[in-house]
Amino acid sequence: MSHQRNPRALLTPAMHQVLDRMARVRQLPLHALSPQQARQVYEVGSSMLDIPGHKLARVQDLQIPVRDGQSIPARLYAPTQDKLPVLVYFHGGGFTIGSVATHDALCRHLSHLAHCAVVSVDYRLAPEHKFPTASNDAWDALQWLAAQAGALGLDGSHLAVGGDSAGGTLAIVCAIEARDAGLPLALQLLFYPGCAAHQDTPSHKTFAHGFVIEEPHITYFFNHYVNTPADRDDWRFAPLLAPDVDGVAPAWIGLAECDPLVDEGVMYADKLRAAGVAVDLEIYRGMVHEFIKMGRAIPEALQAHADAARALKHAFQTA
Repeated sequence: MSHQRNPRALLTPAMHQVLDRMARVRQLPLHALSPQQARQVYEVGSSMLDIPGHKLARVQDLQIPVRDGQSIPARLYAPTQDKLPVLVYFHGGGFTIGSVATHDALCRHLSHLAHCAVVSVDYRLAPEHKFPTASNDAWDALQWLAAQAGALGLDGSHLAVGGDSAGGTLAIVCAIEARDAGLPLALQLLFYPGCAAHQDTPSHKTFAHGFVIEEPHITYFFNHYVNTPADRDDWRFAPLLAPDVDGVAPAWIGLAECDPLVDEGVMYADKLRAAGVAVDLEIYRGMVHEFIKMGRAIPEALQAHADAARALKHAFQTA
């Protein structure tokens, strides 16, 4: 295809400008930093292009107990004090960076638009906590919220999971675990989720450099997260390897066209559809990984928020 000769020609003009501005800043690349430094850089940069945080009636910090006796922080957002359905959200960041704080504006906006509660989970990060700690934390958090929803004044009979990038991987894992445990979910809401064991699809080659998330970043994150190369072949790392996805919650999947992860996202949508799972797939043209946090500069970010919120609302009403 012609675009492989010049994949940057696919970008929207606004996205071109954003990438040019990023290139001019010339910071050290994330993969040249320690994980602690990379977290700080991501935290500082994450709000630059994001929309201002929406004011909500209810914002509450929680502590969620997990299986090893620790507890992890989470933040509950809700537009009213009513008993609302709940989206349990897992932030992106390659299992190594990112936090409730970096995804605060996104979670506020989804809560406002979908008129639901959002619980954003600060699962533990690598390399301090390697695979499968993040997926264990995610599943423990979902089960705890299902059990505690009533006590928190939330509607535990209408639950959804969601996340972006690595957080999308965790949401997929939770959807499969929930099916196995008989915990009904209304939706899995996935922004450009990581789904594959190895970075070997055509989009990983086409968009390896110059499209926000670069091949060395992905290698850096995954090398921090896995204990051994064998971990990559565990379905909780690479959900495309899940033995079966029959009967999991319906999915809304929003992908970026110019993203190394786009092919595996499409492959996961195909895997779900082949199992008879309802899938709503949106591919945002001319967008890069991380675009949903660029709402100040990129109109498609706000479009993706609105599309995701509409799917959530619909899923909660029909569940």
